[in-house]
Amino acid sequence: MYINKNHLQKDIDYPNRYLSGNLFNTSGIIFGIILLFLLLFKPFGVSAAEQKLDYFFICGLHALSPAIILYCYFRMLNYLRERSQLKNWALVWEYVHVGIVLFLTGIANFSIRDIIYQNTNNWSWFYLWEEIRNSLVAGGLFYFIFRLASFYFQSKKGDPFVLQFIPLYVEQEKMVPPSPIFIKTQVKQDDFDLYLSDLLFARAEGNYIELTSYKDGQINTELKRISLTRFDSQVSDHPNLFRCHRAYLVNMLQIENVSGNAQGYLLAFNATGAKVPVSRAQLGHFNNLYKQLQEKYGT
Repeated sequence: MYINKNHLQKDIDYPNRYLSGNLFNTSGIIFGIILLFLLLFKPFGVSAAEQKLDYFFICGLHALSPAIILYCYFRMLNYLRERSQLKNWALVWEYVHVGIVLFLTGIANFSIRDIIYQNTNNWSWFYLWEEIRNSLVAGGLFYFIFRLASFYFQSKKGDPFVLQFIPLYVEQEKMVPPSPIFIKTQVKQDDFDLYLSDLLFARAEGNYIELTSYKDGQINTELKRISLTRFDSQVSDHPNLFRCHRAYLVNMLQIENVSGNAQGYLLAFNATGAKVPVSRAQLGHFNNLYKQLQEKYGT
């Protein structure tokens, strides 16, 4: 079985749904979905004679316990993250924490069996295992449905790029011609040669541009007398160069990480801590170009 470890372990933004300000809403949604499911499908295989409470209240208790546990667990986790220097987050950590929440939910459901059911075996190992197993299986299913729904609604907002970004690793000889291209500026003596394979991004500075390149382990920044629009028109034959913002042009083959949402992205690079924005208006073009380059280079 193939598991994409890079996808699971790559740093991503901490999910908004687990932020302290959003936890109440997230827990409320979880409560509502589970309660509705239990009322509609009645999954409990217990005879009515063993039930101490009305079925509606039984469903309410089973829906309330995971909502409360999720709220308390992530409030505590957020507190620890604020006090700790470890701020990293990855999909694998989300899966681990969600698994812990489901495990605790199983224990909680086991602990309230005496409140719900008349059964002399309520405190048996069998029922403990059954409650934990049911929580992990059903909760895991609900979690992935919830995530798929989240992806869908984000894409409806104009943000189809909701999956993990995979850098476009391309062999050097396939990137661009090894020879530099000649860039004409407003003043002839300021014309210059540029190796596009080394370029990370270009930033507008009025009638100038600041070029940031990476070669032989060194970052190089140069100021050139040319507008970004004019520069863009001269490199437009190279599809890996993209005008992602009114003030930025980026080399798609040098991007290492993408973060953000439907309001805009931030592009990061290995060689520098500088971030390049992708404006909201350019999100769709960025996503389409990324897919085209993936197909072109087979990454």
